[in-house]
Amino acid sequence: MDIARPELKQRKRRRQIILGTVVATLIVAAGVGLASLGPAMPSVERTSLLVDTVKRGELLREVRGPGTLVPKEIRWIAAETAARVERIVVKPGAKVETDTVILELNNPEVDDQLLSAKSEVTAAEADLAVRRATLQSQLLDQKASLASIEAEYESARLQAEAEATLRDKGIIPGIQAKRSALAMGQLKTRLGIEHERIDQFTQNMRAQLAADQARLAQLAATRDLRQRQADALKVRAGIAGVLQRIAVEEGQQVAAGSNLARVARPGELMAELRIAETQAKDIVIDQPARIDTRNGIVAGKVLRVDPAVQNGTVQVDVELTGDLPGGARPDLSVDGTIEIERLADVLYVGRPAFGQPETEARLFRVDADGVAERVPVLLGRSSVNLIEVRQGLQAGDRVVLSDTSAYDQADRLRLK
Repeated sequence: MDIARPELKQRKRRRQIILGTVVATLIVAAGVGLASLGPAMPSVERTSLLVDTVKRGELLREVRGPGTLVPKEIRWIAAETAARVERIVVKPGAKVETDTVILELNNPEVDDQLLSAKSEVTAAEADLAVRRATLQSQLLDQKASLASIEAEYESARLQAEAEATLRDKGIIPGIQAKRSALAMGQLKTRLGIEHERIDQFTQNMRAQLAADQARLAQLAATRDLRQRQADALKVRAGIAGVLQRIAVEEGQQVAAGSNLARVARPGELMAELRIAETQAKDIVIDQPARIDTRNGIVAGKVLRVDPAVQNGTVQVDVELTGDLPGGARPDLSVDGTIEIERLADVLYVGRPAFGQPETEARLFRVDADGVAERVPVLLGRSSVNLIEVRQGLQAGDRVVLSDTSAYDQADRLRLK
């Protein structure tokens, strides 16, 4: 016969309740612990990241940009008149002198205009010679008349003086002396008038000759212009150098003012660099520069900064002060580096992937255990590959410079 033991059931139920409570408490504690840990720390291969050390010292600020070598002196040769290209005498790449004929053009109208201009000048010269001879003859007639009156006046003056003496002695009557004096006065007046007439004629003669000479000079200028146009049908280099380009073909009709050819001095080159507009604001004239021709480095200095921006870049002309290496020629692609300034005793580090000057960036700082923690960093002035650190890092700190946008949601990384 079984005996009922209710206390055993109570003890068993009590143990089950206690065990369930303990398990539930452990589960809740584990959940709270896991929730407090947050997401797991991402791991990144150390070799896939670029890490640099913050340093203190002198920071050389530089900007860099691509460019080309171009001649300092370039001469475009234009057509003086409309013409047809008869013959190309020299091909591009050839050395030319000042009077080397590059092209031969043809325009019959220019030859006709030159002959007409020469004929007009010859006719004007003949007209001027005839007018000068005619006026000189008239002037001589005027002078002859003046000389005759001067002789009559002198004769009348002598007679009047003599009769005045005789009148005073009572030898001749006074009326006769007065008539002689009156005749002398009339001749003196005529003599003055003749002098004025000659002066007026001389001025008139000079004016007529000046007008004819001006017309002759105008016709001579036209003749010289036609001569230059005729001479320009043989297109010459104008400077000693290398013929770089011919912009026309044989048989082509060209208009007046059209560019025909380009000549440059190959020994006098400069670099035209294209600097990003965000970096060009600190460039000024005479700053030192280095030009990499891929066959050597050439020293230079900033010669000009273009005030306009084209396609996001600013053109900077650099004068080459050093010797060019062999193989340097116009249109050669180069890389240029311009020295902006030297900053003494500043913190600096390699330029981060998205670190812009004068901004705040959040960079990963790597500790000795290989854990990278994101910290705010205030960046300052920048160079080509370096940037100033104003706040947030110390000398000796190691910083991740690579693009870490894939880990924007994480504040810590583990480097493996």
